[in-house]
Amino acid sequence: MTMSFANGLAALRPRIDAPVAAFLSSCVRCGLCAEACLFHTETGDPKYAPIMKLEPLRRLWSQEFTVMGRLGRALGLSKPMSDEDFARWEELVYDSCTLCGRCSLACPVGNDLTLMIRKLREGMVAAGHSPEGLRKAAHRALTDISPVGVGAQSARKLIAAQSREVGIPIEIDKHGADWLVLISSMEYIAFPEMLGALARLFKAAGQTWTIASDAYEATNVGVQIGSCDVARAIVARTVDAAHRLGVKGVVTPECGHAYQALRWEGPNLMGQAFDFEVIHLIDLLDRWRAEGRLKTKGKSGLRLTYHDPCQTSRRGGLDPQARRLLNLVAEDFVETSDPGPWNWCCGGGGGVSANPRARDLRFKVFAAKKRQLEAVRPDAVVTTCSNCRNVLEESLEHWGMELPVLSLTELVAEYLDEVPS
Repeated sequence: MTMSFANGLAALRPRIDAPVAAFLSSCVRCGLCAEACLFHTETGDPKYAPIMKLEPLRRLWSQEFTVMGRLGRALGLSKPMSDEDFARWEELVYDSCTLCGRCSLACPVGNDLTLMIRKLREGMVAAGHSPEGLRKAAHRALTDISPVGVGAQSARKLIAAQSREVGIPIEIDKHGADWLVLISSMEYIAFPEMLGALARLFKAAGQTWTIASDAYEATNVGVQIGSCDVARAIVARTVDAAHRLGVKGVVTPECGHAYQALRWEGPNLMGQAFDFEVIHLIDLLDRWRAEGRLKTKGKSGLRLTYHDPCQTSRRGGLDPQARRLLNLVAEDFVETSDPGPWNWCCGGGGGVSANPRARDLRFKVFAAKKRQLEAVRPDAVVTTCSNCRNVLEESLEHWGMELPVLSLTELVAEYLDEVPS
């Protein structure tokens, strides 16, 4: 796609549909969305109020889709949109929004500000105003499968190493397996032990699984940068692999946006319902727990707390499943303030952690999460998103906090009673 101001407007106009018009017209500027956003609460800067981040979208809607806005533009009372507007708002739209959805939850009239930010990013990326890191990641995702450069050969080596480590075969391109399992970028490059944990869990549950050689990567950078075309291409790759291998379902890993992209946006992006199940790994493990497939023995004696990933908890509804699993293996589980759907974001979702320009701001707003953790004084924090895990580790180190961050999946695998031979 050629990126230009004209293309940015052309991409943005169709996004102003009936829901967006209703949201914008019903906003009463009450400020509750600002109090729900850690970028505003931790900086005190009014520019970080979520509704302010939507100003280019609001102006275009007003000037082209409302009678008074058209009249004001014709009389010269309002300036038409310009490329400078896209340039000025790029930082707000990409650096200070993780698409966490807390502002949408707080809105008293039910306006989905997160959805509107997602739509605004469509225009921003088409206009050429998106972070370089995300643009490069999107290019790698389309040309090399992995947005962080984990090639097929490297993925095979990591998979083989973990297979040897746990002594359980991890098959690639196994036709007719029960599940096609996706792995996230961060798990490949930072937490490869997840592969071994998966092998033990699937064997214990008596379920077959496989990884596709042409769809081994879960991260959907198209959702993060705001391009439906990129997001659709990545989803299509997974759909094609699921059909080729004849699996019953696809399991998304400990990755929030991968889950959102495939489970919730996927059918809309593809224009049809899937003929296979899409389930998050934590949801599947909880299903196996309920069916008696997962037998655990013993519990961790550490004082554990849980960080709710925004896309799986607030926007995915998986907070009860995570807590049932955590209570299965934790002797001393303590909740932070604002748990579940109201939990505070780690500060690095929505592509923010892949945007070096936003690093200092991301560390600053982590103060909200820091206060949550200091109040309960855990020995370790558990989460179910590898990106959250990485962001938490980086931010804790920045703030001088020595606090381990654990994967719930790996924790459950650690306390399996036994793996059948």
